[in-house]
Amino acid sequence: MVVYSFYIFDRHAECIYKKKWTSRPTSTGSKASQLSGLPNDAPHPKALSAEDDAKLVFGTIFSLRNMVRKLGGQDDNFISYRTGHYKLHYYETPTSLKFVMVTDTKTNNLRIVLHQIYVSLYVEYVVKNPLSPIEHPGGVGVDCEMFELGVEQFVVCFPGHTIRNGSPS
Repeated sequence: MVVYSFYIFDRHAECIYKKKWTSRPTSTGSKASQLSGLPNDAPHPKALSAEDDAKLVFGTIFSLRNMVRKLGGQDDNFISYRTGHYKLHYYETPTSLKFVMVTDTKTNNLRIVLHQIYVSLYVEYVVKNPLSPIEHPGGVGVDCEMFELGVEQFVVCFPGHTIRNGSPS
C-alpha cells in the first residue's frame, strides 16, 4: 500500500489537517497532452498549492457524497472511489469531521483504518487535549505533535506499506 496524502476537514469545510507523503502519479505522454488540449511542447499548468489541493479534495468528496445520497437515499454512504492513478478513501464521524486518505489503486477499503485514526489518535490526542481548540476558525489546523507522530507511525506501520522515493509513502 502506498499512501499519498491524508486530510481532515471540519464541519465548516475547513481543512484542519493535511499530510503528504508522496505526490499522486500523473499521466504523462502524448495521450495526456491530447486530453488536456495542450500540444506536447506546451508548458503544463503549475502544480496545485496545498490549500488548492485540499479544496479540490473537499469539493470532490462533497459532490460525490451528495450524489450517493440523492441516488441511493439517506442510508447509503460514500466510502471510496478509484481512478486510474489513485484511490480516495472517506470516513465521516458523527460530528461531521471528514477523514480522507489518498492511496494507490491496489489498496483495499480503508474505512476501518480511518475510523481507527479517528478513535485512537484524533480523539485521544486532539479532542482530549485541553490546549487544543474545539473549533478551528480561519483554517487554524490541528497543532498537536503527538497526533502527528501517531499518524506517521500508523501509516508507516500499516501492513503492506511501502517506501517510495526514499520517503515513507
